[in-house]
Amino acid sequence: MYKVCISTQVEAFLRTLAPTPKQRVRAAIAALSTQRGDFKALENELIGFHRLKVGRHRIVFCYVEGKTIDCIFAEERKLVYEVFAALLRENLDA
Repeated sequence: MYKVCISTQVEAFLRTLAPTPKQRVRAAIAALSTQRGDFKALENELIGFHRLKVGRHRIVFCYVEGKTIDCIFAEERKLVYEVFAALLRENLDA
């Protein structure tokens, strides 16, 4: 069983959702602790990260040493990969 940590960005994103999608996303994140859900490894510049698919929402996460999953970023499908990749580049340049 994994410990799942949620970033402040993911928490802020969850607060913007209507009750039903919010419950679905929270349940999917909780299911990550037992490795359940629609997730897969990302490729190219996002290698090392994974995505969790929940309807039209995506949560980007990574495995940390030990048995921990860090949910780093969440957004709607049409934006998530572009915005997350831009944030990664920005942090690398800083």
